[in-house]
Amino acid sequence: MDDREDTGGPGGTADMTEGPSSGPPAPAGEPLLRIDDLRVDITSRERTVHALDGISLDLAAGEALGVVGESGCGKTMTALSVLGLLPPGGAVTGGRILFDGRDLAAASAPALQEVRGNTVGMVFQDPLTSLNPTMTIGAQVAEPLLLHREGIGRKEARARAEEMLRLVGMPQPSERMKAYPHQLSGGMRQRVAIAMALVCEPKLLIADEPTTALDVTTQHQILELIDSLRETLGMALILVTHDLGVIANRVDRVAVMYAGKVAEQSDVRGLFARPRHRYTEALFAALPERAAERGTELHTIAGLPPSLTVRPTGCRFAPRCLFATDACREREPELIDDEDAGAGHRFACFHPVPYGDAPEEQVVTPPPATATEPGEVLLELDALVKEFPLTGGPFARRRGTVSAVGGVSLGVRRGETFGLVGESGCGKTTLGRIVAGLEQPTAGSVRFDGRDLAGLSRAERRAHRRRIQLMFQDSTAAMDPRMRVGEILREPLVIQGVGTRADQERLTAGLLDAVGLPRGAVHRYPHEFSGGQRQRLGLARALTLSPDLVVADEPVSALDVSVQAQILNLMRELQHDRGLTYLFISHDLAVIRHLADTVGVMYLGKLVETGPAEQVYAHPLHPYTRGLLDTVNVPDPAVAAAGDREPLHGETPSAAKPPSGCRFRTRCPLAQDVCATTEPPVSTPNGAGHQVACHFPLAVPRLASTV
Repeated sequence: MDDREDTGGPGGTADMTEGPSSGPPAPAGEPLLRIDDLRVDITSRERTVHALDGISLDLAAGEALGVVGESGCGKTMTALSVLGLLPPGGAVTGGRILFDGRDLAAASAPALQEVRGNTVGMVFQDPLTSLNPTMTIGAQVAEPLLLHREGIGRKEARARAEEMLRLVGMPQPSERMKAYPHQLSGGMRQRVAIAMALVCEPKLLIADEPTTALDVTTQHQILELIDSLRETLGMALILVTHDLGVIANRVDRVAVMYAGKVAEQSDVRGLFARPRHRYTEALFAALPERAAERGTELHTIAGLPPSLTVRPTGCRFAPRCLFATDACREREPELIDDEDAGAGHRFACFHPVPYGDAPEEQVVTPPPATATEPGEVLLELDALVKEFPLTGGPFARRRGTVSAVGGVSLGVRRGETFGLVGESGCGKTTLGRIVAGLEQPTAGSVRFDGRDLAGLSRAERRAHRRRIQLMFQDSTAAMDPRMRVGEILREPLVIQGVGTRADQERLTAGLLDAVGLPRGAVHRYPHEFSGGQRQRLGLARALTLSPDLVVADEPVSALDVSVQAQILNLMRELQHDRGLTYLFISHDLAVIRHLADTVGVMYLGKLVETGPAEQVYAHPLHPYTRGLLDTVNVPDPAVAAAGDREPLHGETPSAAKPPSGCRFRTRCPLAQDVCATTEPPVSTPNGAGHQVACHFPLAVPRLASTV
């Protein structure tokens, strides 16, 4: 970026709309964006992938459109096509992208550069990879203004960048201007990405999975922020996501995509109330919320979406559809209007869901045999503490400590699933790493099968590691990309000296059978598998040594709903078959409700509530637990419209300086003076093992806040 002199022009955000035009405005009555029969091919040496094959979508000014579907169905490719950000070898081979009177599909590279970040902003899925690690936050947010606004100088651009950071809710924006991306949390980096996308006040914002890996409260804050800015700036929104709860709560209309085509379009209420396409029906049936309400197994969609290297014959969903007939396999259905629902609801299906039928009851598979009842306590944590030193660098003097785990006591029974939930930074992962032996506690004890792990000899500790295994959140990063799958699965057996080479290969083949992967996978590398398949490999790796306890750290957080259902069902089946015990760590409360027998809720290193899953969800005792439940995006537009929920507000305090007394008091609507001076005791107001650490649990009337 070159320095530019300040012109002394008027300040304020109103000036930001001036700049290069993207063409004549769209005629009155025309949509802001019209995608008409768009076709995109991606060509490499070996093959051509027909990524988009006749996409047609409209978006009015100020409207929010949700684009949903499984991974690989073309959601992100549709969004990237609008800005001409196709991958290497990608090209528009047909159709038009009319934005505000100009066909972007036929626009030159300089014309597209005028649009990007100016009249169309984009928020990418991973802000860390989309931000420049060598530039400060202030320089990156100011850059679009210097590129697209004539006559604006560096000083004014930085002032407007700071104003935008303040607008997106960045704490201490003047200080954050000097920071680099790696110094910010995931939620803060996402706010920076949004500020960059909006600093020029675009007419259209494209958000590609903006909240995928965020916890429920940060997700809520980011989505609320986007809603508020959309209303303030009057811009349109395309929200790409696999989260049906986000779709239900945040958009006006929905397009369901499958295999490079639109399977169904509707207003959001119509889609959730009356899905017509069998693929939409199957997605809804795979939701953990619906399975938890019915007490049944998650529905899974058999198979995978087609590869699209060859255009499929007939309906693209037919190979996975329970209702497919010969007609579905021979002819491709057209996108037609739903005569019963009226204008705006369209679907492409020969055998649509009939009106009046409950979609989930048609497609849900029966639950398997239930697992054995949990037995005696297998894992017991007593007053567990973990503190990390806080220094200014590798050779700097210690300046304090970070309280990651602050005195946690809990028990996990043999054969059960203990779900641990809470916001990012609450200590869940640290606790899991201590249990797995990757971290040593500062104080307290970890007892496994009656033995204190701190008292084990080195040889005993090595043998003990076989009994507790860890399933990582990022299965890709947890596997050596230079090793084939067979070597990855055999490695623990080699280290522990289990069996001969032939024995190890037989065990490996059996593990692949157990997790539903072909035995030929042993010859492939991790990058050759999909996200769901890699997570199956991660589970197989965790089971290699036949452990008693598996610590699963966010194993399904980045997977779409259908793949997530497959992994969760697989974990349940293996628990039943092998007598496994799970410590399941997640910020997804719907997943925990479906899978867990017992739930523990953590906040800033403390366990604030534990109890049977159904009791905790039906009658939460701690204000934090209720706030988490009210913050979740429920996949039902009617619930969002009811307006009787009370989401969490405020920021989590620093673990380096946690609040005195109750650590939640700074965000609690019930806090009293005693909460600031005295740590709350653990009580069981509801009995039956349902415990809460709160001076004023929700079983008693609310009191006015004085803190």
